[in-house]
Amino acid sequence: MLASAILLGGLTTACARHLSPRIQRAHSAVAISIVPPAYEWAARAAHVPASILFAVAREESGMPIRGRWIPWPWTLNVGGVSHRFTSQGEACAALGRALRKSPSGPIDVGLGQIDLGYYGDRVATPCDLLNPYLNLLLAARILRGFHRGGEGWMTAVGRYHRPAGGAPAAQYRREVAEQLAQVLKNAREATLPETGLP
Repeated sequence: MLASAILLGGLTTACARHLSPRIQRAHSAVAISIVPPAYEWAARAAHVPASILFAVAREESGMPIRGRWIPWPWTLNVGGVSHRFTSQGEACAALGRALRKSPSGPIDVGLGQIDLGYYGDRVATPCDLLNPYLNLLLAARILRGFHRGGEGWMTAVGRYHRPAGGAPAAQYRREVAEQLAQVLKNAREATLPETGLP
């Protein structure tokens, strides 16, 4: 029953409301451990589901690290080509070069791959978007801005990628849904007792 609460409750608050109070409390305790604390913090500040924010970041900037798919904070996408750097300073230098070479070209930055053309005015300098906490907070706020009452969060996720919707937004929703399913599966497996069975 607890595993079901994690799977259902992690998707929407509305689902959690239909669970018993005991399961709701268990869900709340476990849901916090589904994603890293920085995602919880940003999601709480923007009033978005943390598991959705984490799934978006996994899709946007994820890369394999030690057998796990991890969002990488120093990721740039310049003209449709992803670049990952070993440090914030290295990524900032590359961002500066990209802006000098193509100041109006499409450039996405950081964990949430924030588009400088649309959201660059929300930070003092473009390199501010390489601060993981600021990037996550801005990504969460953007996601929140795309959420409409009565719609599911995955609709907002599609708009996060492509506000106009259409096939690209639908494809992105499917990709993030796969990431979310993996996040929830990992959380469920982490809460199940070891049985020694395959």
